[in-house]
Amino acid sequence: MNVLGQQAAISILIHLVCIAVTWWALQAVNFDPLIRKGKIVQARLLIILLTIAIGTAVANFFLDYLTYSKQLPYLF
Repeated sequence: MNVLGQQAAISILIHLVCIAVTWWALQAVNFDPLIRKGKIVQARLLIILLTIAIGTAVANFFLDYLTYSKQLPYLF
């Protein structure tokens, strides 16, 4: 049971880090030409949802890679 708790903590940490890095990276993109006048709240929500979606996808990639690398010894 201790291992499951450690994996959960690592997963949460990696997800949060990847979401933070994605947020930082998306700040370099100029979304202003894409935003309609008066739709600032919707644009901010879209950026937040994009950040979560991209950050989660990146985190899942790294977590899958970590899981697969731990399973490699069972191949032989």
